[in-house]
Amino acid sequence: MQDIRNYYELLGVKRDASADEIKQSFRQLARKYHPDLNPGDKSAEDKFKDISEAYEILSDRSKRSQYDKFTGFWRKNRTKPTTNNPPRDRSDEDDFSDDFNTFIDRLLGRKKEASSANYSNERSSKTNTQTARTERRTPRDTQTSERPERGTFNDAPPPVRPKNLEAELTLPLDKAYLGGRERITIQEDGRSLEVDMPPGMIPGQKIRLKGQGIAGGDLYLKINVAQHQFFRLEGINVYCQLPVTPAEAVLGGFVEVPTLDGLVKISLPQSVAPGQKLRLAGKGFPGDDGKRGDQLLEIQIVVPKNPAPAERELYQKLRDLESFNPRLDLTMN
Repeated sequence: MQDIRNYYELLGVKRDASADEIKQSFRQLARKYHPDLNPGDKSAEDKFKDISEAYEILSDRSKRSQYDKFTGFWRKNRTKPTTNNPPRDRSDEDDFSDDFNTFIDRLLGRKKEASSANYSNERSSKTNTQTARTERRTPRDTQTSERPERGTFNDAPPPVRPKNLEAELTLPLDKAYLGGRERITIQEDGRSLEVDMPPGMIPGQKIRLKGQGIAGGDLYLKINVAQHQFFRLEGINVYCQLPVTPAEAVLGGFVEVPTLDGLVKISLPQSVAPGQKLRLAGKGFPGDDGKRGDQLLEIQIVVPKNPAPAERELYQKLRDLESFNPRLDLTMN
């Protein structure tokens, strides 16, 4: 039987794992094995590529379903029929007639490429997979050139000088946080590349794709992060507004707050004021040193637009009882 990769084992999750469990496991493994954190470690680079491929399959409901069907089919039919057994009906095997690698390439939309020891200088429009090397400061330009093969004077092509290229890539905030595989198209020559993005990408950060420019030059990819409906990045800190009711603002208590890792329950202090900021330590983006920034919560008190009759009655009783006057210090002078 062919070698079939178990993506669930690669990510360290069960076959019935939820999407959140798969995402969390990938994020932890990506931080552990990313090539930028393991320079020169080929095994870590290979592991990162494997878990990135596993996450791309298992994080997509349709791809995960096809992968489960494919692996289930091969487990069921791993024993070849003998001459005494009746021929198997192959009408249900059409979708699974490929070997595993061909199936995965087809599932991910990858084209077959001829193997090459140095694919970084390839000029075709075929898909390449690059591991992203990141630099948060302005990266140094590093050019590499290859000596053209010798030939006759008339046959020798004119030398092509290495040229660096620049491109921009806009990521959703959750993709910038988690990292993973991303496809880009180079406008200069129409090539399509698959890039393994590291987790924790911030706006303005640049990635150098070595050898992916013209004739061995480099490609510099500038990262933009799309606006999110709830979160806003401030460096490696995450900022958001937290709506609370008047009763929650006065009495305090436990409330649920969205974070990059999912919902967490926090204890809201009593008598919080509009604009007051609370801090959730370690809930922001990862920094260069591996430590995460914080999440800042700005309190926003929201009143109900259409309170129920019973609620309105309670508000009326509260107004009759309360002695607090927020306008007491207002004067004309």
